[in-house]
Amino acid sequence: MRRFRPYLRGEGLILTGGMTALIAATIMKLLEPWPLKFVVDSVLRVEQPTDVATVIGLCAGALIAITALRAVFQFLATTVFSMVGGRVLTRVRSDLFAHVQRLSADFHEKSRAGDITLRLVGDVGMLKDTAVTATLPLLGNVLVLTGMIGIMLWLDWRLALVALVPLPLLWLATRRVTTRIGQASRAQRKREGAIAATAGEALAGMRAIQALGLEGAVSRMFRGANDRSLTDGIRAARLSAALERMVDAMVGIATAAILWFGAHAVISGRLTPGELLVFLTYLKNTFRPVREYAKYSGRLAKAAAAGDRVFDLLDQVPTIRDRPGATEAPAFRGQITFHDVHFAYDGGGAVLAGLDLTIPAGQRVAVTGPSGIGKSTLLTLLLRLRDPSGGRVVIDGTDIASVTLASLRRQISFVAQEPLLFSAPIAENIALGAGRDVTRAEIEDAARLADAHDFIAALPMGYDTVVAERGANFSAGQRQRLAIARAALRHAPLLMMDEPTAGLDSASEEAVARAIDALSADRTTLLVTHNLALAARMDRIIVLHDGRLAEDGSHAALLAKGGRYAALWRLQQGGRVRDAATG
Repeated sequence: MRRFRPYLRGEGLILTGGMTALIAATIMKLLEPWPLKFVVDSVLRVEQPTDVATVIGLCAGALIAITALRAVFQFLATTVFSMVGGRVLTRVRSDLFAHVQRLSADFHEKSRAGDITLRLVGDVGMLKDTAVTATLPLLGNVLVLTGMIGIMLWLDWRLALVALVPLPLLWLATRRVTTRIGQASRAQRKREGAIAATAGEALAGMRAIQALGLEGAVSRMFRGANDRSLTDGIRAARLSAALERMVDAMVGIATAAILWFGAHAVISGRLTPGELLVFLTYLKNTFRPVREYAKYSGRLAKAAAAGDRVFDLLDQVPTIRDRPGATEAPAFRGQITFHDVHFAYDGGGAVLAGLDLTIPAGQRVAVTGPSGIGKSTLLTLLLRLRDPSGGRVVIDGTDIASVTLASLRRQISFVAQEPLLFSAPIAENIALGAGRDVTRAEIEDAARLADAHDFIAALPMGYDTVVAERGANFSAGQRQRLAIARAALRHAPLLMMDEPTAGLDSASEEAVARAIDALSADRTTLLVTHNLALAARMDRIIVLHDGRLAEDGSHAALLAKGGRYAALWRLQQGGRVRDAATG
């Protein structure tokens, strides 16, 4: 509740109204047995009042009015708390999603997407549900308990003490059992996170699973996690059921004690029969909060575990963030400089070891070399997805660590190896890259530059065609050209591309290469690729080796040099010739 307090700002007035309705409902609940008391004490006594029908009618009417008012006030309280809870937890979910997007690459590399999704959807949803279905009834019952204890002490303090003797014992037992329920529920929630993660990974890789015949193995993994979650759930349910039965036993013992001592109090004249009836009614309701707590203990423990998981995620601090005093980046021309840059991934060896590299504004540079030698790391550092362990990355003389992340990334277009496409119309997918409102004409111009307009226009719904999940209704080359169109619409001075033609056939590769030529014109371009035919279209090629610059020059100059690049070129061209001969 302390963590949720900031989200309650602006809800004070409506919460006050909800609490007022809840207190009014509590008062009505306290008044419910009293009409019956008056009937018992006034009508059923030996000397009846003159107008019996009037008294009975008034008491019946009062009971109807009290019950109706309680229903109205309870409805208002439930509605208010449901509305406030929904609004608060909707804001929590929005903040959580925004926070997840700000977390650094190292966090996402260690996390499982399915578990994060469960926290965003399931855990927040559980908090929202529990706030209304469990927390609100418990709060109302606590208010009723307080009021009933007060009235019972006022009616007969000795009898009230007899009734309340079991409560401290029951509370201690409840605390002990609910601690164990909480442990089981937290374990179950953690298991459910693992289940969601396993399911997400399996669904994302379903083609590979089916191709490799791994359905049985993956099902066994899922079933194992599912069975462990079931065990934890049964344990929590068993403890909760035992607690409920213990409460019922205590209620029975307390009721018998009140019946014994209360009857003697009536015989002695200390209580009226109607007051004893009120006492017995209150006694039943006095134990209701404890019974309800036992009933909802499992759900409350799960909600507490869900809250822990939500705020554990919110408490994660991005390792890459705006530094104190960070300023807005100036409008870049595009000169990139790596000054003695060192970098190593967690637990790994050095990827870059004192790299020095300068790329003039407007130059198109291809970066190539064997896998794992730091090609993509250059893009990662330029985008400040990670920071170098030593040295500086500079654009137009400005250390990128000194400017805000938003102002830096706003001036960089990025095309990934796996294009990011959403289940939305093609036009919306392309427009996402602009960071501003764009017209349909601008979207179509970007698509033409990316050599994508013709295949889009040929679709039955054209630019309004909805992209399937992960772009499954388009070929790899078409998906890549849509990503290039998005980058074109950004109009950024710097362009970064990571293996944009990987896995494409010759025709798609050529279409993407033409799009890259158009997109990279007059922009500082850093293209990471193993495709040397694509690299040869750039102004300059650099070859990395052992974390340093091994070769640097134009395609023709590097071939003439006869070094690493020339050897890779001959090997790759030989493979292309063989492919063409066998194709």
